[in-house]
Amino acid sequence: MASTSEQNDGPSGTDPFSLPDAQQARAQRVHAALFRVAERHAATEKQRARQTHPAVLGPHEAVRLVAFLMSGAARLDEGEPEVDRADITAALSLLPLVRGELDELEAGLLRMARGRGMTWPEVAFGLGLGTPQAARQRYERLAGRVRATGETEEE
Repeated sequence: MASTSEQNDGPSGTDPFSLPDAQQARAQRVHAALFRVAERHAATEKQRARQTHPAVLGPHEAVRLVAFLMSGAARLDEGEPEVDRADITAALSLLPLVRGELDELEAGLLRMARGRGMTWPEVAFGLGLGTPQAARQRYERLAGRVRATGETEEE
């Protein structure tokens, strides 16, 4: 006779009557998403270079580099100066610009997803949101922020 835990567990070893752990499922999708995009669109050095400027760091690259160097995720080259307060201040100064660029990127991606026929439930799933309404509201907030930023920059 099977043990009680074997009787309650589904094929994956979880209780088939319990909701999946949303955070764990999201983490697994994030990992799978990175792997998928890297495998399909960034498999070669040339493909990876499409998103970077060949001569100048983008704001998000500069912030990430300072953060990686400070945390030890990236190592300094021989003779390269240590990250100092001015480097940190410079990275912090770029954050509003990076946030604005990310808002533009997300709003544009959402517009293109909808233009390609994705439904709000599909978008909500991709964003890790609980409802289609939450996804639509997120898009509307982003679009409003992007419009407001664009109007400010034009003045």
